[in-house]
Amino acid sequence: MQLNADQVRQFEEEGWLFLPEAFTPEEVAVLAREAEAIYAANRPEIWREKSGAPRTAFAAHTFNEAFRLLGAHPRLIGPVEQLFGEQLYMHQFKINAKAAFTGDVWQWHQDYGTWARDDGMPEPRAMNIAVFLDEVMPINGPLMLIPRSQRHGTLDAGHDTSTTSYPLWTLDDAVVTKLVAEGGIVAPTGKPGGVLLFHGNLVHGSAPNITPYPRKIVYLTLNAVSNHIRKPTRAEWIAHQDFTPIAPVADGALTDYARAYRQAAE
Repeated sequence: MQLNADQVRQFEEEGWLFLPEAFTPEEVAVLAREAEAIYAANRPEIWREKSGAPRTAFAAHTFNEAFRLLGAHPRLIGPVEQLFGEQLYMHQFKINAKAAFTGDVWQWHQDYGTWARDDGMPEPRAMNIAVFLDEVMPINGPLMLIPRSQRHGTLDAGHDTSTTSYPLWTLDDAVVTKLVAEGGIVAPTGKPGGVLLFHGNLVHGSAPNITPYPRKIVYLTLNAVSNHIRKPTRAEWIAHQDFTPIAPVADGALTDYARAYRQAAE
């Protein structure tokens, strides 16, 4: 899949781009089922909220076939290769949850700030590309983005290790207030199967989910091979150290897997 000129222009100017329903209901259904099974497992890759609800599951593409296929899917790899002009490797892979009633906040932050400070990534030539597994609504903790905030480069941040169960390099309120005054806030919403791309320095966060509607989002952190990390400090399943270029699977690979999965269950 390739982006058209208007889509490339929006990404370059605004720092984000949403592609609705890029994956079919059949493809998303198998991913959603597999995600729930992963959350129920007792593995070090699974982080939980202070309440015990799942918060994120790392590296599912290394131990689950459906997510392996998603991690090499041409509908995700193609647009990012187009924007970066080179091959990619998987820096990080995670399935983030906002459990009904208990999904906690993700504070305002830039992803590249963490990748630079904790992993030794040289430049912001990596980005998150997100796949909605549930409907993301204005009410169930959607990701909030500050358009054009990537133009400010990598901002000063403090290491918050206490607000939530996951440590994060976060921005202070004054900085966020200034950025919002310039760019506003958008919160892309959509049906399962939607795909969101956003720049590594785009400031973003999300509010808690106090509704009965859970939302799961898969995040692939795709990094240009030439920009591989130099000084990793985190576990390999959080910040991968295999810099082999991703070889995309066939476009129908996930559909084939979903159909085989369904037939086996019947």
